[in-house]
Amino acid sequence: MRSTRPARPSVAPDPVDRRMTGLPKHDMIAAMFVPPHPSRAPSSPIRVAATRVTDPELAIRDLFGRLDLPELAGIVLFCSSRYPLDALAEAIGSRAEGLTIVGCTSSGEITPDGLDEGTITAIGFPASDFRLSATCFENLDTFDARVAQQTVRSMVATAALPGPQLGDTPSHAAIFLVDGLSHREEMLTLTLQDALGEVPLIGGSSGDGLDFRETFVFYEGQFRRDAAIVAILSSSRRMKVFRAQHYGPGGVKMVITVADPVTRIVHEINAEPAVEEYARLIGTTVAELSPNHFAAHPPMVRAGGEYFVRSIQTANPDGSLTFYCAIDEGIVLTLGEATDIMQNLHDLFENLDLSVGGIDRILGFDCVLNNVEVEQRQLRSAVSALFADRGVVGFNTYGEQYHALHVNQTFSGLAIGR
Repeated sequence: MRSTRPARPSVAPDPVDRRMTGLPKHDMIAAMFVPPHPSRAPSSPIRVAATRVTDPELAIRDLFGRLDLPELAGIVLFCSSRYPLDALAEAIGSRAEGLTIVGCTSSGEITPDGLDEGTITAIGFPASDFRLSATCFENLDTFDARVAQQTVRSMVATAALPGPQLGDTPSHAAIFLVDGLSHREEMLTLTLQDALGEVPLIGGSSGDGLDFRETFVFYEGQFRRDAAIVAILSSSRRMKVFRAQHYGPGGVKMVITVADPVTRIVHEINAEPAVEEYARLIGTTVAELSPNHFAAHPPMVRAGGEYFVRSIQTANPDGSLTFYCAIDEGIVLTLGEATDIMQNLHDLFENLDLSVGGIDRILGFDCVLNNVEVEQRQLRSAVSALFADRGVVGFNTYGEQYHALHVNQTFSGLAIGR
């Protein structure tokens, strides 16, 4: 049960909005939406549930039993890669009842009770207030941008049609889920956001803990590799997409001197072996390097007047570094430094609450390295409690997508009003 909080004082305009200056004007406009139609009846609460039941059939029975499926327009779910996915897909399909259900594997879940691992977590949108439609693009190495844009534009046109449950001016957001090992996020977000127009894209890259072996998205009864999903959520309620990061640029700079952009592998930094130079710059040894270091000292790139994290995924035996995001030779990177994580989150939620007229739920996409960092700083319990209190449901990602950007080490998502 969510706790009761005292009335909040008025706060300054949303700092996330002030950071949107690098976005096209239509993206800034699209990030805020119209309020609910004044004549509508009180909204039905968004359904959320999570299960730790091991058996796939029993797990889905438990999960769906608490979501009230007949009342839903669709479901988005996130599942631990510990589950046997073929059996899980069969269990979902046998109980789908014709609903639009999309999802992906995760590197940890944000459940109604906070941060967790090894669960299946779901958010269900009541048909009284929402519509959900989805499409899937497979074989991303042969992705046809022209066909994809035609498909998405048709979806946007259909979503724009008024419906009795949505009022005359429904608001929309595009939920994006992609194979986290596809290395195609940058191309996809640019292509799809262009086709979406003023409908903002928000989403995350699927994961499998920190194993980096196999990641999947779920669409039409199957877990699929090398695939991406676009689901358009339409509602009469206020909705707002957001992106927040807990890092700022420090004083240490470095230059990528040898890299393979296709595989996102950096071989040399400052004309030295990448692993050795990165370890030297952060004050550790190659032997001691771990995800904790990558989380605490993320490289950042400056673009459009803003700094964006370019997270390191792994240190490789040949002395190279694999990144989560696009990387290329000649890029100047700055080592990032963590700011006050808890204060940033409190400020973010206060402003989101005001922006949507009171939060019902937040669909959240939180980088797996943020999870590593809060664990390292002994903040996991505090962050988990805050997420639960603010109604966040989602998953830990291998990357986040915001409008036309693919980013790392952010907490991004969609806030939905009551």
